[in-house]
Amino acid sequence: MAPTATPGSTAPGAAQRVEITGGRQSDTEERRRSTAAKIVIGREEIDKFGDATLGEVLRRLPGVTTPGAPGRGGPPRLRGLGGGYTQLLIDGQRIPPGFSLESLTPEQVERIEILRAPTAETGARAIAGTINIITREGFRRRLNDLRLGMGIEHGQVSPGINWTHNDSSGNLIYNLSGSAFRGHRRDESTTDTLDESVATGQVLRAQRETAQLDNRRTGLNLTSRLSWRLGEGGDSITLMPTVFASQAEGKRRFALSQSIGTVPPLYDSGDSDTDSGFTTARLNVMWRQRLGAARLELNGGMGGSRSHSDSERREFTAAAGASPVRTLTDSSRTQQNSLNLNTKVSTLLGGGAGGSGHSLVAGAEIDAQRRTESRTTLQNGLPLLTDFGDNLQASSTRLAAYAQDEWSINPNWAAHAGLRWEGITTRGDAPDGSPRPENRSSVLTPLLHAVYKPNPRGRDQLRMSLTRSYKSPDLGNLIARPTVNSRYPVSGPNTPTAPDRAGNPDLRPELAIGLDVAMERYLEAGGLVSANLFHRRITDLMRGVTSLERVSWSPVPRYVSRTQNIGNAVTQGLELEAKFRLDQLITGATPVELRSNLSLFRSRVEGVPGPDNRLDSQAKATANIGADYRIRGTKLTLGGNLNWVPGYRTQLSAEQVTTVSTKRVWDAFGLWTFNPNMGLRVLASNLAPLDYVGTNAILVDGLRESTRTVNPGSTNWQVRLELKL
Repeated sequence: MAPTATPGSTAPGAAQRVEITGGRQSDTEERRRSTAAKIVIGREEIDKFGDATLGEVLRRLPGVTTPGAPGRGGPPRLRGLGGGYTQLLIDGQRIPPGFSLESLTPEQVERIEILRAPTAETGARAIAGTINIITREGFRRRLNDLRLGMGIEHGQVSPGINWTHNDSSGNLIYNLSGSAFRGHRRDESTTDTLDESVATGQVLRAQRETAQLDNRRTGLNLTSRLSWRLGEGGDSITLMPTVFASQAEGKRRFALSQSIGTVPPLYDSGDSDTDSGFTTARLNVMWRQRLGAARLELNGGMGGSRSHSDSERREFTAAAGASPVRTLTDSSRTQQNSLNLNTKVSTLLGGGAGGSGHSLVAGAEIDAQRRTESRTTLQNGLPLLTDFGDNLQASSTRLAAYAQDEWSINPNWAAHAGLRWEGITTRGDAPDGSPRPENRSSVLTPLLHAVYKPNPRGRDQLRMSLTRSYKSPDLGNLIARPTVNSRYPVSGPNTPTAPDRAGNPDLRPELAIGLDVAMERYLEAGGLVSANLFHRRITDLMRGVTSLERVSWSPVPRYVSRTQNIGNAVTQGLELEAKFRLDQLITGATPVELRSNLSLFRSRVEGVPGPDNRLDSQAKATANIGADYRIRGTKLTLGGNLNWVPGYRTQLSAEQVTTVSTKRVWDAFGLWTFNPNMGLRVLASNLAPLDYVGTNAILVDGLRESTRTVNPGSTNWQVRLELKL
């Protein structure tokens, strides 16, 4: 006879719903019990290094990469895939466009969840996977933590302060968290441009541009969670207001020299000043109510973001002296509002002596977004792009309905089956200013997950997932108004490696069929070893395509880059992870905590000749190895991590190829704990920095134009005083 279900033996899907405890289970145990593949990073691991930004934490996680130079990268990406393939959530809600996770400090985060395959409940806009940032939750223990710190890079000081407070009062449980920072960065770059004749190999033009950028950024972030208990059955109402605001000032100085060429360069030197700001505010409301054997959950949210950018670029020649030969000013105002409402009903069925039980969930969602952009561009005081007007709009409405069943079939097997439908309507401005074209699409996504345990009481398990997911066009890519490359005046031609950019209101979403298979072993002392294989087949791939067009904003043809649906692609890979204490493997060894992961990626875009016809921005691999140890008999804890992403080449088309150099980032920290309420931390990020090098080459009409850009690396030092008040 099968054993009676208990929290330790019941299959993952049911146990996670039934178990009621005073606190959340451990991160490793939550991962083990989840039917869908999920990595959970909790407060302890987030706090290991004492990172200044959330991006630094994410960079060390399994399968995560960030584009660009170390410390200057953009949003995190799973499985090496480019922007838009990874679903980024904060408390289960998609982050607003323009918001940077760098604005969120690690102190404001309770845990990080990485879902390698989509589920019906979390959404299917996750071809690469989902990263869900859970902000500080309700009361577990009283906290009143204050952290004062500063970063030093290139001799520039960047101070910051973080505060977190947890407490309760009667039926109210609340968390307040805030941070303020002042960042100062200096960057340099050198770009070499060559024009060569394909037939003869002769260099027709050789230019070098050097640039120095000084950027100052000030930010304020506030998050809170206010939860009222409405009875003894777990009923509650929760308010989650958040505000993020930042202001930046940038000054850029550049010089252009030409060693080969018959036509002199457009300018010899120049400068530009930029003032920009971003503010987003959001209020989420969550109501949970028990209805007999079922639970009803209503989630609603409304938010708005505002951004502005004002820049002025001045170009000079030696002949003209102090008077600029060209002045380009650009002023933009962007406003995006969003409204969403979700409803979910969940209930438990079964769960008897045979270990069988169902956890049923069904829900519906509506999400509406509207983006308005006002932009004015002047060249020498005269307006450009007058055919497009100053005010442009794009909007999207998404409806979704889903149902899923987490089924504990028996002590060996658990399954998770879901079906999700989404309908999307998008509208974006047409290039000629005509009424906005409407694009309708719908996606039906069946999702299947299963977990098999050879021994129900053992620590080995096999995961399998068969899913359908998609990537929708970004609203910014739907607005057809062009952005003119600032280096080349619209009165003349530009070059293929410096194109203008414009949107495409007719973009269709990408669809992907995915397969994931994973083997996991959970060690007795809390560690784990896992191996995961994945495969995705993508249709209607979106990619930026550069072509020579006759355009309304210039009297001569210009090179323009537009995002287009170009065909199909395949990506696959192997992801390895190990996390344990050294004495778990070697008896009597020093109990050093070890963490390592290695991910290998391959992809192929159909219709693009190989080799290296990979997906945009997908590296061949990424790896991390890290360790930390508190030295016995002392108050000192030491730790370090090596992050490695090999260089790679991408064949974008038959005519265009790009390359990126290897990234190798060493991080190290030391923490001296004076007493349980006070510690001093020193952190060095990107020790022994490497230069970051990128190239772009394109072949047009027998001429090969190539650029090579070098960004010198730098080390960032952090010093922080950590107080528990």
